[in-house]
Formats: sequence, C-alpha cells, structure tokens
Amino acid sequence: MSTTVLSDRSLKIGCGEWGFREMPMEEHFRIAKQLGFKTLEFGIGGGQNGRLPDELTKADHHQFSALSQDYDIRTPFCCLENDFTLPDAKKHQKMVTYVRRLLPEAKLLGATHVRLFAGFTPSEEMTEAIWQRMFEAFTLCQSDCQSLNLQLAIETHGNLDWSRGVARHRHTVSTKSTDVQRLLAELPPAIGFNFDPGNLKAVAPDDKTFLLPQLNPRINYCHLKDWKQQDDGWVACAIGDDDLDYGPVFEQLAFDGVCLIEYEPLDDVPAGIRRSLMYLDKLGISYRLV
Repeated sequence: MSTTVLSDRSLKIGCGEWGFREMPMEEHFRIAKQLGFKTLEFGIGGGQNGRLPDELTKADHHQFSALSQDYDIRTPFCCLENDFTLPDAKKHQKMVTYVRRLLPEAKLLGATHVRLFAGFTPSEEMTEAIWQRMFEAFTLCQSDCQSLNLQLAIETHGNLDWSRGVARHRHTVSTKSTDVQRLLAELPPAIGFNFDPGNLKAVAPDDKTFLLPQLNPRINYCHLKDWKQQDDGWVACAIGDDDLDYGPVFEQLAFDGVCLIEYEPLDDVPAGIRRSLMYLDKLGISYRLV
C-alpha cells in the first residue's frame, strides 16, 4: 500500500447506498449520521427493500424529505435501475420511458446527480442496433437532465453472473476500453461517468489503470470500494480489504466532487464503512466527511 499526501486538496467523502439495500430507509440516514456523514446516496426502484419505490407518492416524498431534514443529511446522488442495452426493442422503449419518468422525481428528492447504467448485455453480444438504441436513450435522458439541472453519470459496471455467493464479471460497454472510448466519442459531452475502480478491477484485474486515463476528464461521480477473489469469482469488500491501491488513483484523479464509500456486503455495513475510513487514514490522505 502506498502512502499518499494530497497537498493541494482535501477529498470530500460521502456515503453510498448499495449496502443499505435491505434496510429501512431511516436506517440509511441513522447509520450515515452515526458515522459522521452529511451526504448520502439514495436509490429509486429495482425492487430493493431499502430503496424508494418507483411509483412514488406524495407521502413517500414527504417522508424522505423529513428524514433528510431530521438527520441534517443531503441527498444529491441518486441511482435509477435501468438497462439501455436490452436486445428487445419494445422492452428497451419501455425502459427509456420508465427512466425518463423518474428523473423529475429524483430532482424533487434532492438529487443533483443521477447515476444510470449503460446496461448489462456482455460486450461481445452488442449489435449495432443495440448500440444505436443506447445512444438515443442517453441523448434523451441528457436532454431531460439539462432541463432539470441534473448531472448524468454512467456507471462503470460489468455483467455479473452470481453463483454460490461469488460473482463472475464480464465486460460490458462501460468496462471494456475500446467500448468506453466509443462512448466517450459518441455520447453528448455533458454526460459523465461514475468512476468505480473496484468494479473495473473485478472485470479486468490486470489493468492497473482502471481506465482512469480515459475517463478522467468525464468523471462526475465516484464510488470507492474493492473486490477480492474467492473461489472462481469475486466478492465485494471495503477499500483496504484487498489489493486495490487507491494511493495512485487519488494522485491522478481529476474529479474534485464527493467520493462515495460504497460498501456492498449486507452483514456488517457500519463496520465495513469504518474500515474504509481507516484505510483512508492509513494512506495519509487529507479528507473530510461531507
């Protein structure tokens, strides 16, 4: 592990939401507050118990806003569950309509940034028709986001095949270098990327750059986590639990927004987030919880 000192800036650290996916919403806020955070990511849809429903009521909005006020925690980062690489054109259109319906809801709930997935179709199964539908979907969503004053970020995420508690990662268009280059070239330039070096490590463990040289100018969202090998796959873990050295990453990262600790395992979420913060301390990095 390297020791890094960022003499010219202090990292801003917030709390990601995925580890809370089975907890009641108030637990997200309670744990984040207990750990000292003032920024919390939230999710809408996807069928997770710990996310807001995709058919939101006025009561849902009121309760969420009340939690934000009661715990004095901001909620500027929102994830929507989507896949813009569905092979079926009709299902794809329904997906686009679904996402566009939820973008204004995210704004009303305090979001300034919305994280979407390109999709989970493996890179080698992408056709030109799927590519074009995906580009059209993101162009429409970006237009909506511009009207709503939201920043759009594409998640860097592979195709995951889960079996016996471990995940096998395959490349998607958001993880394969040549595909990412095409996204950068052909998407509207206002669309950014969520930089998640843990996800990129798990799909391409020999690439120690984690696509940072490519993505750096377009990063507008960031997750901090790691994955470690187990049996014939991978399990998510805290930064510092495995061998992803974040020291060089932070030295090169141009992004100056909030980096979100995303601890995914369900059984020890507060402890995993604490280990992540301890790892930042060990790196000698200047940071503050925001």
